[in-house]
Amino acid sequence: MIRIAQDLASASWAPVPQSYSHKRNADETLLTSWQRTGPDRFLIKAGWPGDHSFYTTGADGTDPLLFSETVRQCLPVLSHAAYDVPLGHHLLWETYDYSLVESPSAPREITLHIDCTDISRRGTRAGAATAHIRALHGDSLIGTATTRFTIQTPAVYRRLRGEYADVAHALERRLAPPPPLPEQEAGRERPYDVVLSPTDIPGRHQLRVDTGHPVLFDHPVDHVPGILLLDAARQAAHAASRVRPAHPIGMTTRFFRYVEFDAPCWIETAIDPAHPDRVLVTAWQNDKECFTASVALAATRATPAANAPHSGRGAA
Repeated sequence: MIRIAQDLASASWAPVPQSYSHKRNADETLLTSWQRTGPDRFLIKAGWPGDHSFYTTGADGTDPLLFSETVRQCLPVLSHAAYDVPLGHHLLWETYDYSLVESPSAPREITLHIDCTDISRRGTRAGAATAHIRALHGDSLIGTATTRFTIQTPAVYRRLRGEYADVAHALERRLAPPPPLPEQEAGRERPYDVVLSPTDIPGRHQLRVDTGHPVLFDHPVDHVPGILLLDAARQAAHAASRVRPAHPIGMTTRFFRYVEFDAPCWIETAIDPAHPDRVLVTAWQNDKECFTASVALAATRATPAANAPHSGRGAA
């Protein structure tokens, strides 16, 4: 409580250390400064790139994956800066839901208004929290997100993960990436960024994990990152859409199990029975459900030829 009172008394912007975002490459660090405005209320400033090799920027509107990575970085930053979580602890996504406001172009600077609720603590340190986020450019709303995450000490994480907690061992056992889905089907410009591989079953792809990707794998990890699963959901929904190009304007996601490197992970698409206008994406590994995403799509501005109907896998 003393620290909270001091933060509120100063009420000034503090820089975000690069290590707090859990990114090794400084160019991939999106958050610049933060401020506490209440016991569990915060402002965080983010700078988005004007050009990027992986994210869509500029006149193409808000990239949902760039938005999601910005939200993801908020979680370790607040954990370390505001909730006494030491570096080296592991943050685990349980749920992540977002909705984007359609805009003609992506801003360069945004401010995230964050309220944390349902906080569980171990002493002074947070062990889990739900973050409610509103992203604004000036007075214009860019998008909203709600996410629940937990925090594990290194000892607890090793106990939960067992042999998979050894990063070097996990990477030694990784499968070679299968051939990529054609980038036009995945909604990507480069084969290198495609995270799906085709199969002979309609509505089913194999997850394509390339641990050498400089953005998705900024540093070695022992399992498939959540951000890669979000991109797999986006690409699978795009492949299932009758109108292309298309982009997500919202997702409702649930993370149930880790996706490992040493076994195939299958990405399946279907019409969401609860929301027929959405695509339901499910990730399976070893016959167990690992991740689900209900994806809302909108047509991307493109030439008439690019928006012609496709006979691709699945239907939405």
